[in-house]
Amino acid sequence: MQYRLDLIVKPAEGALVRVIGMVERRGFVPRAVHATPHADGRWCLQLLVESPRAIETLRHQLEKVYDCESVSVSADARDAVTGVAA
Repeated sequence: MQYRLDLIVKPAEGALVRVIGMVERRGFVPRAVHATPHADGRWCLQLLVESPRAIETLRHQLEKVYDCESVSVSADARDAVTGVAA
């Protein structure tokens, strides 16, 4: 199943690597990534991921990543992520 993750991420060195690494280590395959900067320097990050695993486990793990300020999930990925394919 595909899911869209919407994250607000602090502009820290290595933040994107930590987020994508967590996604992969939890058994999800990144299918697309799109990032947009906020005026305050934070990043709005959208990830399209795919896995038969439950997405709630990944959401809880990402919430624990220091650089993630918020994480939300959408199971309907049809209109998700208009960005660069992974």
